Amino acid sequence: MAKERSRKALAELLQRPGNAACADCAAPDPDWASHSLGIFICLNCSGIHRNIPQVSKVKSVRLDDWDDAQVEFMASNGNNVAKAKYESKMPPFYYKPTFLDCQLLREQWIRAKYERKEFIHSEKQEPYSAGYREGFLWKRGRDNGQFLSRKFVLSEREGALKYFNKNDAKEPKAIMKIEHLNATFQPAKIGNPHGLQITYLKDNSTRNIFVYHEDGKEIVDWFNAIRAARFHYLQVAFPGASDVDLVPKLSRNYLKEGYMEKTGPKQTEGFKKRWFTMDDRRLMYFKDPLDAFARGEVFIGSKENSYKVLEGLPPSTQGNHWQHGITIVTPDRKFLFACETEDDQLEWITTFQKVISRPMLPQEYAVEAHFKHKP
Repeated sequence: MAKERSRKALAELLQRPGNAACADCAAPDPDWASHSLGIFICLNCSGIHRNIPQVSKVKSVRLDDWDDAQVEFMASNGNNVAKAKYESKMPPFYYKPTFLDCQLLREQWIRAKYERKEFIHSEKQEPYSAGYREGFLWKRGRDNGQFLSRKFVLSEREGALKYFNKNDAKEPKAIMKIEHLNATFQPAKIGNPHGLQITYLKDNSTRNIFVYHEDGKEIVDWFNAIRAARFHYLQVAFPGASDVDLVPKLSRNYLKEGYMEKTGPKQTEGFKKRWFTMDDRRLMYFKDPLDAFARGEVFIGSKENSYKVLEGLPPSTQGNHWQHGITIVTPDRKFLFACETEDDQLEWITTFQKVISRPMLPQEYAVEAHFKHKP
């Protein structure tokens, strides 16, 4: 009877505001809980909580036995109460991961909140909010693919992230302006659970660098330091904008990546397999996913500006090995692609349609004009 009473009480608590999604990653229908923190969490996050037993004790809502005191503690706390406590001083630029994000981001978010209490004690935010950060990261060599230790310096005052090839080098190997900087975790692509892809514009073309650090906290601190620098840059650039407007612009995950075949502008040469990345309105293609520079970039505008995506290829098309075609029509020309599977084709078409259905922003017209003048 007591078991049944506990189950019923917990089921009712899950219906309360805030408890219907995981406290840490917002996954729907959490069926685990931390009975020492008073929060409801999903199965994935419960695994991370198990690794910090000194802070969090987890139980299954449905499968484990609960005593009355534990149920009462859950009732007097819950996800909204915990959020008000553990996220009270969270800076607006700090990346709050969801269930779609990689394991590293979710783990460091949970550790930052409950183990290190970074959002209760704001002095613990120094590593990513000071406006300056320097340290060593393993960086992939552009030509040989080897990871070598390189010194990185991020300075908000200088408006740049720099890296140096030698410890005592006076001049940086690259200066990446905060204005054009992006960072996104890419563990599978880089082949390291802490792999971070940093991109910047060089002569208005996208340049990739791939880095990691053995320490998960270190690389996530770098990521949030870049976001902080971008936030403060945008606050100055757009003085009237609210935090809500600026936060989505701090870093971007790619809309989609994967292999497709493509042919050249004359559409007479053979199709070549390339790695494609859809980054906002830039469709870039690479010979290898870890190339430093794209072989080419295509600007994808909006339907109001005569951009459209069509399923299939023109009847006269030859030379494609893969059968599932996509045609992108721009004001200047058609781009032909072929996908290996129907699922891939559908995913790419859906991604392109989302971009094309979004009206263009004033600054995007300037980007489009530059693409038209590219040699």
